[in-house]
Amino acid sequence: MSSAFPSLNRISRERLSALLLTEPTDQKVVVVDVRDSDHIGGHIKSSRHVPSETLDYSAPDLARQLQGAEKVVFHCALSQVRGPSAAVKYLRERERLFGADSTIRVTAGNIDDDGKPNERDEDGKVKKQEVYVLTGGFVEWQEKYGNDERLTENYNKQLWADGGNY
Repeated sequence: MSSAFPSLNRISRERLSALLLTEPTDQKVVVVDVRDSDHIGGHIKSSRHVPSETLDYSAPDLARQLQGAEKVVFHCALSQVRGPSAAVKYLRERERLFGADSTIRVTAGNIDDDGKPNERDEDGKVKKQEVYVLTGGFVEWQEKYGNDERLTENYNKQLWADGGNY
C-alpha cells in the first residue's frame, strides 16, 4: 500500500439514509456491518454482516464481491475502531488485488472480451469507488432510524432503551 494512504471519509446517518432511500441497489450503495457478537438489536436494511474478526481472511472475497459498487460504507457499533479498521483493510485489499487505482467501479455488462471487468468509463478513465465510515456507527443510526422499517431491520427497541449491548 502506498505510504500516502488517504484519510478515511465519513458519512453522516442523514446522508446515508438519503442514499439508501434513493439508490437502494447493490450497484449503488453497499453497507458493511462489521460488528461481532454485538450484532444484535437490529441492522441497517440490506447491509452485509461481515464480523471484524473475520476480515483478515474475508477481505479478498469482499473486495472482489463489492468491486462494482459505487459507494461502500463500513460501520460497527460506534465506528471508532472496528469500522475504520475494516475500511482500511478493505482499501488495502483493493489496492493489492486491483493496483494503485483500485477504487474501480464496474457496471453490469461492462466486461472486456477476455471476460474481465472493464475498469474504464466511456472516456477511458478509471471509474472510482467511494469508501466511507458511518459517523456514530449503529448506535447513532438506531437513535434516529431504528423504528424506520424502510431503513432498519430486526430493530429491538427495548434493547436500545436499556442502553444497548455494545
